[in-house]
Parts: sequence; C-alpha cells; structure tokens
Amino acid sequence: MAITIDLPPEIEANLAARAAASGVSLHQYLLHLLEEQAPVRPDAPLSPAERAALWRQSALNLPRTRPLPDAAISREAIYEPRG
Repeated sequence: MAITIDLPPEIEANLAARAAASGVSLHQYLLHLLEEQAPVRPDAPLSPAERAALWRQSALNLPRTRPLPDAAISREAIYEPRG
C-alpha cells in the first residue's frame, strides 16, 4: 500500500537528519518507526529467542549514551534527606 503524507518542511528535515544519523534512508527510517508503533503480532506467542531478537532490533536506533556514575544511582541520591 502506498500512503502520501504531507509533512511540514521542518519535520521532514528533522526526520531526514535522524535517518542519516542512523545510517539508513528516510524511507527505511519511517518504516522502522511505523513498525515500532504498529507491530504485526503473530497468533502464536513468541519464543524467548524471538522476543530477544525483536528487542535487539528495536534497540539498534537508540542513541548511544554514557552510563550513569555510581553516585547518581546510589541510595543517597535517590532518597535525598528530607528536612
């Protein structure tokens, strides 16, 4: 099926930049976004290996971030003293 969507230029530019940063075409990037929002669910439940593969595939386009330092997730940081 072919669908035409008229996007404002700034949204199109933003999506094109994200696609380029991910190393894929705009078409592939938009298809990936749509598949994430409306995944096709098989009738039978997925095996653990299939679920893991789907999770890994969905994580490919996540931004690379540094891990939090230990101090940021310490008990003291989470439960600040209350006065």
